[in-house]
Amino acid sequence: MNQWVNRRDLFVIVGASGDLASRKLLPALYRLSHDVPADKRFRILGVATDSERNDEAFRQKILKEADELAGVKIDQKWLDETLFYQSIGHGGPDEYHALAARVAALEKSQQLSGNRVFYLALPPTIFPLSITRLGEAGLNQSDGWTRLVIEKPFGRDAESAEALNRLVHKYFEEKQVYRIDHYLGKETVQNLLVFRFANSLFEPLWNRDRVESVEIVVAESLGIEHRGRYYDTAGALRDMIQNHLTQLLTLTAMEPPASFEADAIQHEKVKVLKSIRPIGPGDVVFGQYARGEIDGKPVPSYRQEPDVAPDSHTETFVAMRLRISNWRWQGVPFYLRTGKRLPSRVSRILVNFRCPPVSLFQPFACSSLHPNALMITIQPDEGFDVQFEVKTPGLPFRVVTQNLHFRYSEAFEPSPEAYETLLLDVLLGDATQFVRDDWVEASWRLYTPILETPPTIALYPAGNWGPKEAERLSASPLLGNAAAS
Repeated sequence: MNQWVNRRDLFVIVGASGDLASRKLLPALYRLSHDVPADKRFRILGVATDSERNDEAFRQKILKEADELAGVKIDQKWLDETLFYQSIGHGGPDEYHALAARVAALEKSQQLSGNRVFYLALPPTIFPLSITRLGEAGLNQSDGWTRLVIEKPFGRDAESAEALNRLVHKYFEEKQVYRIDHYLGKETVQNLLVFRFANSLFEPLWNRDRVESVEIVVAESLGIEHRGRYYDTAGALRDMIQNHLTQLLTLTAMEPPASFEADAIQHEKVKVLKSIRPIGPGDVVFGQYARGEIDGKPVPSYRQEPDVAPDSHTETFVAMRLRISNWRWQGVPFYLRTGKRLPSRVSRILVNFRCPPVSLFQPFACSSLHPNALMITIQPDEGFDVQFEVKTPGLPFRVVTQNLHFRYSEAFEPSPEAYETLLLDVLLGDATQFVRDDWVEASWRLYTPILETPPTIALYPAGNWGPKEAERLSASPLLGNAAAS
């Protein structure tokens, strides 16, 4: 991929002192460009509040933290040639005008193209101020193109998302804005469109006539990992359902786009959201993990985690049933499930096909045939499995379920990291895997009523597949059946 970064752009990371920059962004940019000659390589400007730090001190910080946090050993020569630092102090107007002057000076001294990326690696509460300051300092435009990358969560509900979009559009055109969701950079997610629309075997079956149900599972064995202050004000619906799982839902359920272009694909994804019926109280279960065991080791309850209120009612698990009222999916339930402190880490889409209308094999004690299923694994082992029924050799007559499987790791060289893929897309101006303003607002409008009147929290022991109350909102009797298959 390095041939595609043979360019002289400027990548500005606002919030470069945080974990995201050291753990994900700078390692990804290094992998993209480490073997590109310095005179043809982009430059990176890290921006943070530390006024005591300079270029060299920042390079040494990244050298150490990229190794410790991401296991990436960045070459010192690459750092010296590529990475620079600018303080914005308390983030006032003068500091951002100084940033604008530093950007212009770097572009001149490094003979850059005038193309700029501004990546907001910041807590969401700081987005409005940073966007305003960038716009007021004139950093929303340049001699080339300017692109703004914003991390999730984009808003907390429908009202705040709409307000943030209005602020963004005050200074940036929508075509300049890249709302990033790292899930969309995973190879299996990117391959969903190819899988569906390039294979005539599957697309004719992808409808209410052949599909019984669809289940989308994102399970995590970890807890909140020192993010208590953030997580206790967010919860699983804001942190996972509104973005990651809903992106997977719209990619799975969308109609064929008019073309393989960003706007055409985004248009079909938004149509799915607008076709979802209002979610009723009986369609949602919230859970919160209690004390339990993971891999044989005791773990505390959510309320015992650092920076979590001892009487917190924040959900760490959500099970949900959605109904899409359109010609393709009418009557087919879509189940979304996510949770922390579950038995294993897995992200999968399970498409359950309908059983044959009549079983021919009851005389042979084969009345309990399993329906065919397609399992799309997003992590940890990316690939596809098709489950089907076959007869075992010999007597007695017996039918068992077998798999046809495909794994990226078996067919290809190691896939690039999700951030590596998405940052390259930003540099190339490809917005296909990013989130458009109307998608964000439609998604929040769908889930905000639940946030305004949340269901009662059901406790579940850490190491289990969620509360028992959630079993009715599943294509399988238990979440574990889908996750462990």
